[in-house]
Amino acid sequence: MAKTLDRGLENREIVLDILTEVLEQGAFVHLVLNQALQKYQYLGKADRSFITRAVEGTLEYLIQIDEVINRYSKTKIYKMKPFIRSLLRMSVYQILYMDRVPDSAVCNEAVKLAVKRHFSGLKGFVNGVLRTISREKEKLTFDTPSLRYSIPEWMYAMWEKEFGKEKAGKIAASFLEDKPTWVRCNLHRADRERILASLKAQGTLVRELPFMESMIAIDGYDYLEGLDAFRKGWIQVQDVTSAFVGEIASPEKGSYIIDVCAAPGGKSLHLADKLRGTGMVEARDLTYQKTALIEENMARCGVTNMKTLVWDALEPDPSAAGKADIVIADLPCSGLGIIGRKPDIKYNMTPEKLEELAGLQREILSVVWQYVKPGGLLCYSTCTIDRLENQDNAAWLRERFPLVPVDLTDRFGGLPQESSLKEGWIQFLPGVNPYDGFFISVFRRAEGESGPDGI
Repeated sequence: MAKTLDRGLENREIVLDILTEVLEQGAFVHLVLNQALQKYQYLGKADRSFITRAVEGTLEYLIQIDEVINRYSKTKIYKMKPFIRSLLRMSVYQILYMDRVPDSAVCNEAVKLAVKRHFSGLKGFVNGVLRTISREKEKLTFDTPSLRYSIPEWMYAMWEKEFGKEKAGKIAASFLEDKPTWVRCNLHRADRERILASLKAQGTLVRELPFMESMIAIDGYDYLEGLDAFRKGWIQVQDVTSAFVGEIASPEKGSYIIDVCAAPGGKSLHLADKLRGTGMVEARDLTYQKTALIEENMARCGVTNMKTLVWDALEPDPSAAGKADIVIADLPCSGLGIIGRKPDIKYNMTPEKLEELAGLQREILSVVWQYVKPGGLLCYSTCTIDRLENQDNAAWLRERFPLVPVDLTDRFGGLPQESSLKEGWIQFLPGVNPYDGFFISVFRRAEGESGPDGI
C-alpha cells in the first residue's frame, strides 16, 4: 500500500510541475505534457493516464475551478503563492471530476506536497479549503454558461452573437468531451487492412470513417510511439477536418505544391501521399526547429516526393512566383476550433489578439497567393471558428486579388452540404460537426491575370 501511495504522490507532483509551467510561466500544455510523458515512460499506463487527465482536466475547467476556490477561500486565487494556487487547482479538479479518486486521498496528498515543497506553514490552509469544497461540492451550481463550460465571458458572448445560443452551447460543451485521436493512414506504405490489423493486435480501439479510406480514430492505446503502425510510418496524427484540405485540393499526379506554414507537416505528408510518389511538395516554415520536425515525420513515413525549406512566409520569394499548381496556406491563427485538444488557448487569447492574427494572415496571404500559377489553386485554412480570421479574410482575398472562389459542392463527398460550398468555403463547428473546428476556403487564380507587381 505504501508504494501505491508514494506513486500517487509522485504522479501528483508531476501534474503540479506541468501545471505550474503552463499557468505560471506561459508554456504550451501540449508541449510540456508530451515532454513529461516521454521523460516518465517507465510509469504504467494507468499512471500516465492519470497525469494526462489531471493536467488537461484542470486546464479545461480552470475558470470554474477558480470560481469554486474563491467561494470557499478567504485568500482569493490570484493573491495566493503560485505553488499553492496550482496545488489547489489540480486538487479541486480531482475532487469535482475524478470520481475514482477518494476526496480524502486528494486532501492528504495535497498536504504532503505542501510540506515536501517547503510550505508547511500553509498545510492547514490547503487542507481546510479542500475539505470544505469536498463537503460542499454537491451544492455547487453555475448560473452562467461561461462558468458552466469554463469559457471566458467575452469568448462565449462572441459565439452567441455569431452562432446563436444553441450552437454556442454545443461548441462550448464539446470542448469538455473526451475525443479519440484521429490518424491518417499512409496508404503508400501499407493498405488499410494491414494497418488496422496491426493496431488491433496491440489492443488499440479503432473506428473507421466510411467516406475517407485513409482516416481512422484510435483510442485505448498506451502511447503513440509504442504503436508499431506509428513507428513504421503507416499512420500520421491528423484530424479529419485538417485532412479535408488534401481531399479538397485533390492534386493531379506530378503537381508542384507549396505549403507555406507546414509544421508539423500533416497536410504536406497527406498531399505527398496522394501524389503517389510523383511531383513535389515543398514544406516551408519559419525556423529550422520546425522544418526539422517535418523532416522527422518525412523520414518515419518514408516520403521521397517532399522537401523542406526554412522561409518566412511574410518574405516574398520571386523564384516561386507563378510556379505552384497548389499553394496550401494553413496560417497561424487563434486556434479556437481546437480548444478541446489545447485548453490553454482559451486563457491566452484576447479580442485584440484576434485582430492582430487576422492582420498577420492578410499580410501572409498578400505574399503567397503570387506563388499560384494561373489556373492553379490557393487553399486558405485555419483551425479557428472566428469570422474575422475566416470568412472576412476569404472575402478580402476575393476582392483584392485575381482569385476566383471554387465551388466545393461536389469536390469531396465527405463535406456536409452547406450553402457556403458554392461560395468556395466551409466552416466546421465543434459540437455541431463531429470534428475539430476548422475553416477551409479554395480559390483558383484567374488565367492571364497578373498581380499588383505584374506577377
